[in-house]
Amino acid sequence: MADRYMHEVLTPAVLDSEERYYGRRYARAEDAPEPYALREQECEFIESRDSFYLGSVTEIGWPYVQHRGGPKGFLRVAGPDELLFADYGGNRQLVSAGSIQAEDRVSLFLMDYPGRRRLKLLGHAEVLDAREYPDLIERSMPPDGHGSAPERIFRIRVLSYDWNCPKFITPRFTLDEVREAIEPLKARVAELEAELALRQS
Repeated sequence: MADRYMHEVLTPAVLDSEERYYGRRYARAEDAPEPYALREQECEFIESRDSFYLGSVTEIGWPYVQHRGGPKGFLRVAGPDELLFADYGGNRQLVSAGSIQAEDRVSLFLMDYPGRRRLKLLGHAEVLDAREYPDLIERSMPPDGHGSAPERIFRIRVLSYDWNCPKFITPRFTLDEVREAIEPLKARVAELEAELALRQS
């Protein structure tokens, strides 16, 4: 879990920065710990997201971060260390898809703004032509399907993951979450209005 994640991101330059600013270095295992399989809590969290951020690196070394969105569950857990999601026609720039062909390391940030939780993952990704992998199409599509056929399938082998602290996560709510929260209030208002109308009649 966090041990392997920290082993990957706490490079010598990062440790030097910690020493300079805080006078100490974060504990880091010398040898890479074995990757951890996704647990039930990670799987449930991943498949309840309707968006995530995908970081990749272009072949000339620039970081690139892309927001990916869809219905809840569009990022599928296909195994203890495997994620899939279907890719459809968009602006046709294919920056993430092209970059992954040259450098397969990726980072994912999954956010739960109302619950103030975030899950970070590191992994190795590949982009597959959906026409060549018909067996993966259904497994990679959202649970309730999609109006279009996927053009590509992203497959990510999860190397490590870590949960972040909630301190600076600003709560934000989707329209569906707001509607769900105010539904009981609307029902109560309607009930009181009906009572008032009876009294006035």
